[in-house]
Amino acid sequence: MKTIALYLVTALAEIIGCYLPWLWFKQNGSLWLLLPAAISLAAFAWLLTLHDAASGRVYAAYGGVYIYVAILWLWTVDGIRPSSWDVTGVIVALIGMSIIAFQPH
Repeated sequence: MKTIALYLVTALAEIIGCYLPWLWFKQNGSLWLLLPAAISLAAFAWLLTLHDAASGRVYAAYGGVYIYVAILWLWTVDGIRPSSWDVTGVIVALIGMSIIAFQPH
């Protein structure tokens, strides 16, 4: 459970760190959005170091969780309901993530 929670927080930090510059650039947001964006991306990089597995395995497994969080972001922040294709893609990605992250040691 700790691993999943850490992946979720890591994905959220990355998405926020990328979303805020997008708001600044595409939506004429305040330049001040770049400061919390930088902090969020620094937190993202730091959070990746907290995982126990080898870095390549962490990055590979993290991708599946990132896809899940990105689709949740699409729904909650962008206000776009995920399609059945989105949901299917998330399921496939999470299955792949589980195979990588929870393999026997």
